[in-house]
Amino acid sequence: MNRLKDASSPYLLQHRDNPVHWWEWGPEALAEAQRLDKPILISIGYAACHWCHVMAHESFEDPAVAEVMNELFVNIKVDREERPDVDHVYMSALHLLGEPGGWPLTMFLTPEGAPFWGGTYFPKEPRFGRPGFAQVLREISRLYRTEPERILKNRDAIKHNLSQTTSGDGGGLDLADLDRMALRLTELFDTENGGLEGAPKFPNPPILEYLLRYARRTSNAEARQRFLFTLERMALGGIHDHLGGGFARYSVDERWLVPHFEKMLYDNAQLLELYALGFAETGRAIFHDAADGSVAWLEREMTTAEGAFASSLDADSESEEGRFYVWRLSEIQEVLGQDDAGFFARVYDISEEGNWEGTNIPNRLLTGEAPPPVEERLSRMRAKLLERRAGRVRPGLDDKVLADWNGLMISALVRASTLLDRSEWIRVAQRAYSFIREAMGRDGRLGHSWRGGALIFPGFALDHAAMMRAALALYEATSEPSCLQDARAWRDVLLEEFMVTETGCLAMTAKGADPLVVRPQPTHDEAVPNANGVFAEALVRLAQITEAEEDLQQASGILSRLVGVARSSPLSHTSILNALDLHLRGLSILVTGNNAETLFEVALKTPYPDRSVRRLIEGETLDDNHPAKALASPVESPQALICADQRCSLPVTDAEGLKARVREMLAG
Repeated sequence: MNRLKDASSPYLLQHRDNPVHWWEWGPEALAEAQRLDKPILISIGYAACHWCHVMAHESFEDPAVAEVMNELFVNIKVDREERPDVDHVYMSALHLLGEPGGWPLTMFLTPEGAPFWGGTYFPKEPRFGRPGFAQVLREISRLYRTEPERILKNRDAIKHNLSQTTSGDGGGLDLADLDRMALRLTELFDTENGGLEGAPKFPNPPILEYLLRYARRTSNAEARQRFLFTLERMALGGIHDHLGGGFARYSVDERWLVPHFEKMLYDNAQLLELYALGFAETGRAIFHDAADGSVAWLEREMTTAEGAFASSLDADSESEEGRFYVWRLSEIQEVLGQDDAGFFARVYDISEEGNWEGTNIPNRLLTGEAPPPVEERLSRMRAKLLERRAGRVRPGLDDKVLADWNGLMISALVRASTLLDRSEWIRVAQRAYSFIREAMGRDGRLGHSWRGGALIFPGFALDHAAMMRAALALYEATSEPSCLQDARAWRDVLLEEFMVTETGCLAMTAKGADPLVVRPQPTHDEAVPNANGVFAEALVRLAQITEAEEDLQQASGILSRLVGVARSSPLSHTSILNALDLHLRGLSILVTGNNAETLFEVALKTPYPDRSVRRLIEGETLDDNHPAKALASPVESPQALICADQRCSLPVTDAEGLKARVREMLAG
């Protein structure tokens, strides 16, 4: 019997009519495997995953393959976005087997859930140098029955390695260390196409932010150019949806031309922040337009009725990858007419023969930016083509609401709004924030995934860390005291429920959560920044906002342990290093007094990697430990104080003076 019909996940619901006797992950499935003494086949994927769809169509929808699966295994289907903890454990096991990883993830487990072998996509028939899936199933079942010692040996070796935790004894780091590592990082960048060298190309937002922080810290022109050039090439490439806004997950080539067409909320959240920073650095329209387009896409296609944000858009429509997004020249001519179509085609690399599999992915890699009058003409053409595209069969929308990804987007909207003068984005962020806080919170803790009233609870470390950071971003922009209270409450949950005393790192899962074969404690960044890095940044920002002794000690202590972990593998821990940069050189800007809106706006326009902002509102008091306690006595006239290293400037009372003092202190 297929048990997925009552699932909340759109990905699991895609498989509810399979002839496979799927179970959802949980103790009932493990108990069934133990009762029958059958190995477990666990298949992990997500709704927007192209190769997940391929394997489903080839094998899981085939009655003959399903019969083999049902006879030999207890079969469990997992949405990796709903259960990132389960995905992490078994993906880590696959890496220990020497496989590069990817989805669908296909792992074989003992009845107790311990992994012993696996892979990713298996074709139904032998090809790509891989055996056929049914052949794999029969061989694994045979080994389980006839050579149990081999199974147990693999199981024990994998479990032992999974249980190893990263030590935080790698030593400390200072700004000189960060500079040396960043200088080496610049050498890894592709000078022709931007991004890290090679293909496929991923945006890697935490790495790009690390590069920009280095450039701002040292005035290194080469690092700044690498950062801006990468943003430019992505914005011009096919990875950017030039008609509808937003960015695809990655490009399969080194030029950013051919995307893997799925669109993920978390990528677009992180890129929104970077494009806002790119605009703050240069004032260039290409960066402003990329950010604007991403938010337009978010509001048009990704915002739920409740005001929160959906998870992803599929790569496929009508069973073809990218079909929704590509064009033939004849259709563009039909929509725009011959003259405009010819012009559009020259700018966007559209031809009769196509630039990808006989069709065209709009891009501007060859033509670049144009003067404002030309851009205005192109904008009208894009609007017409977007209207035509809206009539096509749309890619599937995974409309589940994830607290961690929403937290990333809320922070991005707030931070970008201040740099791009889009105050309305703060209201969009507030609506999503309220939904997560109210609909996904229970007794001060957050759930992870919500859809149609069904909540997966308890949430994970990143849910609380990302929402803590979002709360602080909103507090900085709005001075709403409840946001500061929320940030502190979620901090306490992280310290009490997720912090592992022995390592000084956060575990993914809370104490008392359903047990896995190991309790995962990853520290490295993946497609999303790691919870430890996000938490470190939030702790540093909270300490800079409050200057309370307890907050300062907490941020310093936890960050010092995490830096010890990051030191051994800095490129995979840049979210932690970014938090360290904020800790070592970030300014705390305090605005007080009546009619201080202008000073407050100037403070917020200081790019967020360099500062934290607090506006003291009526009824609020500073901590006794705050270095501005004496200087920030209640006054009628507006003033700003800029603090660093427990020392503050004298009050500044005008916008130009504030800008000058910030520049001076950042340079010092």
